[in-house]
Amino acid sequence: MESVTVLQNFKLVLEPEELIVTTMVEKFTVVPQTPGRRRRLFLSNIDLTLVAFLETVTFFEPPPSPVALAELADTFRGALSRLLVAYDFLAGRLEREREGERLEIDCNGAGVVVVTATCSVDMSQLGELRAPKPAYKELARFLQDVGGEELRDKPLMLFQLTQFKCGGLAIATRSNHCLMDGVAGHEFQINFASFTRGGGLIVVPNSDRSVFKSRDPPEINHPHYEYSKLTDLASTFSLRGLCSPTLKQLPSEELRLVYISPKRIARLKSEALSDHQLKNCTTFHIIAAKIWKARSITLGLPNERISTVLFPVDVRKRVVPPAPDGFIGNALIPGFARATINELKTASASSLVGKVQEGVERLSDEYVKSGIDWLEVHHGVPSQVDSFSVVAWFKLGLDDAEYEWGRVKCLSPLEPYPGLVILLPGEKNEGGINICLKLPPDQMKDFYKLMMED
Repeated sequence: MESVTVLQNFKLVLEPEELIVTTMVEKFTVVPQTPGRRRRLFLSNIDLTLVAFLETVTFFEPPPSPVALAELADTFRGALSRLLVAYDFLAGRLEREREGERLEIDCNGAGVVVVTATCSVDMSQLGELRAPKPAYKELARFLQDVGGEELRDKPLMLFQLTQFKCGGLAIATRSNHCLMDGVAGHEFQINFASFTRGGGLIVVPNSDRSVFKSRDPPEINHPHYEYSKLTDLASTFSLRGLCSPTLKQLPSEELRLVYISPKRIARLKSEALSDHQLKNCTTFHIIAAKIWKARSITLGLPNERISTVLFPVDVRKRVVPPAPDGFIGNALIPGFARATINELKTASASSLVGKVQEGVERLSDEYVKSGIDWLEVHHGVPSQVDSFSVVAWFKLGLDDAEYEWGRVKCLSPLEPYPGLVILLPGEKNEGGINICLKLPPDQMKDFYKLMMED
């Protein structure tokens, strides 16, 4: 089913040749068990840069004893209905303010859509589950184009439960990114897992986003290279909820998973620290710096062009006052590092790691608030000019949750956006990092060579 090429510390995972087929069994809408007070939820400027759907798929091994799909669906439905009492806005719909264009969530209890389906193959036939592949689209097949044409009619969260022939389970999630970031998503997953086991809330959610409101009047005190103005480009994400891709995927682009072993990571860290210019170097710092250099050079840009790498930084506790405990929303601000292509070619490893570290440290309370005010004035989005993003999913603990039907085996993006590099955890018994990215075949080969250089 699957061919794997091993190149020293890297595993190039190719997609299975055979596609899967799913069949819908049932489709239903889950509403909060106890209706709450209808309200409008304010969305911050951070949320409004992310009005687009994100799709992931979570895999579970077959349980020791066979479990019928109908029984799984009943457990899922009951737990979700109880959980939506605390997460009422997930069952809401996007709506505009009565006197303006700003989007907010109408917590109207319209519900979360859930689909159950069966699959024609065993889960093992998919091969390496952490590697996104075309076959995964079938696992979210029945979540597409749900709802009416109007924004207010579209569900903000949808699930597809697909049971494989072997009894294994895949749960595809399609959710609007304006609802929450990865940190909040992990806490939601922990709570959901607890509810399926008959428990209660592990983390009490707080959806109040007022801590991230812009100032009046706005005060922009820093240049914000992490954002682009909408007037300069058609954006992947729109502040007004209109999604129009700009980072177009080239027909020849390939999606690959590149594995970096713990031994290789340790060697890269040692190299970055060897000239004693850095006090420390984390796994993320060195991997982000290495990817920044390799991917930027691979694209063949002129030496004088500036390449920008973006990376989300959690600012929940960096702002004053801090976000409340259990904050559920978006509080990951794009940190960034910038350098010319020539600098990337000639700079030492410690220098590039240092730029990444500066990008993290830059995000003080004042800088974050200046950025929120910049978005208020310019209605911008994360930078898309000679830039790309590196997102560290391996730090979120997304594989940790244990549901009534079993522990998560792994979680994978359904299909990363072009310009997005996702860092996934390695196998639990191996460690290391899996780099998930798209590049044309010739550039992918150059990327490997540059990643292999010390």
